[in-house]
Amino acid sequence: MQLTHYTSNFKKQKHPITLVCENITNAPNIGSLFRTADAFNIEEIVFCGNNIPIGKRMSKTSRSTEKYVNFKAEQDINDTIQQLKNTHYIIALEITENSIELGKFSLSNNKPIALILGDENFGVSESVLKLCDAIIHINMYGNNSSMNVVQATSIALYEITNQLNSKNL
Repeated sequence: MQLTHYTSNFKKQKHPITLVCENITNAPNIGSLFRTADAFNIEEIVFCGNNIPIGKRMSKTSRSTEKYVNFKAEQDINDTIQQLKNTHYIIALEITENSIELGKFSLSNNKPIALILGDENFGVSESVLKLCDAIIHINMYGNNSSMNVVQATSIALYEITNQLNSKNL
């Protein structure tokens, strides 16, 4: 018999992760990020940039999860990251010359995590990459060199929460 969210026995567990979104402005992506953030029970989403469509346009994909996930909007991502650097381990999800494959990345400290997600078209900016403690990527095996920000976030959060959960056993 298929289980529902009312009948499943998943253990509620908060994960010390903040998603920091750099100019993510596509309403369906924002709604899906809320659903993903709720599924992994992370601390917060910080949307950085202008004209972030929080509201009716993203609610179809969010399925009301914006009511359960803490979030805020900030103008400047560099200021946001500088503030988080005092308390968080800053990880960018981006393919670069020096990025580490997600499957080979190992969390090495106990700080809360800020996972930086890049612009849907341009990725994480160079200025933001310079502020990060680590840069991770997901190996790509097809013809394209990128994937949708929500799918990439889901894969990264799956791996990161698995590592956090195994540390807490």
